[in-house]
Amino acid sequence: METQIYNALYADGVFKKIILGDMINKGGASGKIYLVKDNPSMVAKIFHNTTKSKTNRQKLEGMLLNRPKFEPVEIEGTLYPQIAWPEAILEDEKGFCVGYLMPLINMNAAVSLDHLMQKAIRKKLGLTEKYAYRVFAAYNLASMVTSLHKCGHYIVDLKPSNVFVYKENMLVAMIDCDGFSIQGERNRYPAEFVSEEYIYPEGMDLSCAEMGEEQDKFALAVIIFKLLNNGIHPFSGTPRKNGNDMLTIQNRIEEYHYAYGLWPDSYQAPHPYSIHEYFDKETLNLFERAFTKGGDRPTAYEWQEHLWKVMHNLKQCKKDHNHVYFTSKGCGLCIMEDKFLHDMNARRHQIQTPEKIRGIEISKLSLENVKKDKEKKAAFDTKMQKISFGIIGLYMLFFSFLPTIMQQVKEFVLSLNLGIQAIITTFMMVLINRFFKKYGDKFPIFQNKTITDMLQVYAFICIIIALVSINDIPKNLLDLAP
Repeated sequence: METQIYNALYADGVFKKIILGDMINKGGASGKIYLVKDNPSMVAKIFHNTTKSKTNRQKLEGMLLNRPKFEPVEIEGTLYPQIAWPEAILEDEKGFCVGYLMPLINMNAAVSLDHLMQKAIRKKLGLTEKYAYRVFAAYNLASMVTSLHKCGHYIVDLKPSNVFVYKENMLVAMIDCDGFSIQGERNRYPAEFVSEEYIYPEGMDLSCAEMGEEQDKFALAVIIFKLLNNGIHPFSGTPRKNGNDMLTIQNRIEEYHYAYGLWPDSYQAPHPYSIHEYFDKETLNLFERAFTKGGDRPTAYEWQEHLWKVMHNLKQCKKDHNHVYFTSKGCGLCIMEDKFLHDMNARRHQIQTPEKIRGIEISKLSLENVKKDKEKKAAFDTKMQKISFGIIGLYMLFFSFLPTIMQQVKEFVLSLNLGIQAIITTFMMVLINRFFKKYGDKFPIFQNKTITDMLQVYAFICIIIALVSINDIPKNLLDLAP
């Protein structure tokens, strides 16, 4: 491989030669990243497109002369660069600007902010569950944006995947700074990219070149909201009407559908596991200003100052040492975790409980099962039909021979007066009537009211005949006449 040697031109006029080492990143749209021999704390970014040499040089000169005051932090002997800001312009032998020199940020020790927002991803990557660290990350990001804004620079394409934090301490690590909107000595060099879900409502019809501080203020507020609210986007939520067209997050931003403010949103309700109601009042007011129409969006410095106060007033949760909370309302994290577990258990129970239609499990409603069920029902009905005919036969025989049976207990019956006999007869007819009502559903023939009425009349007639014969009541009432 041919040795690549470039000239490094520093802001103070110092001129050095550097030799590129191994390529460590193929880079994104703008360039590749190489190690620098004899200088392990630096890397070189070499542009893919050298046709914009003049424009690139002017932008880099503006960055060298107007650098943000955000120095590396040293912790226990380890240096943590927080921004990959150009240190020198790189030229080839012909004097063309081919890239720039910048501090090495150890990406193995850092993660993007979007990895910090989801519990499952934090667990997978072995990241801390301490909520206070996310508040600290939000503070560091606000501090970085403040420093850039003081120089007149804007990030524009500010989103969680473009912001990194060191896993050990949540210090910010910003890369690809040449893509920012840079304020030069005389000119502004615009950003080239911006991402949906982070574009401020009023900027929907603007190009990247026309975007500035308002875009950063909006995107910063979105990221802070997501960091504090377990990754929930401030313009996501539960649509109130199923029939409505589903709007994208950017559509909701454009129409100011902020569901976590002082007033309910017409399109959507808050996410069911949002903890925004447990934020302190000042935090909610800042979000209200950031996301509602006509609001005076908080500056990055306002967020920096506010988050500093929040960090120093967090209350330790007694139930979970990883949790902290903001106000006397209690630990919103614990409350939402309990709610989530309850909902999951209810859902698990619902899944395990078979769904039924007319008492039949849906899982059993195959054509084969339905056919088998029909055959079983037909066989059962035939069986019950035979049993019902047998019952009617026995019923008819019993009451046909009732007079003969009654002769066997004639003396006992005669010992009862006619009034008691009438009461016993009435009681028997009531029992017969209840029998037909109770078992009418089980025996198909008993569902015919005409047949059950005829059977009851037949029983009554047989009882009367038996009583008349026992009591020697004259068969012809004319015999009673004088």
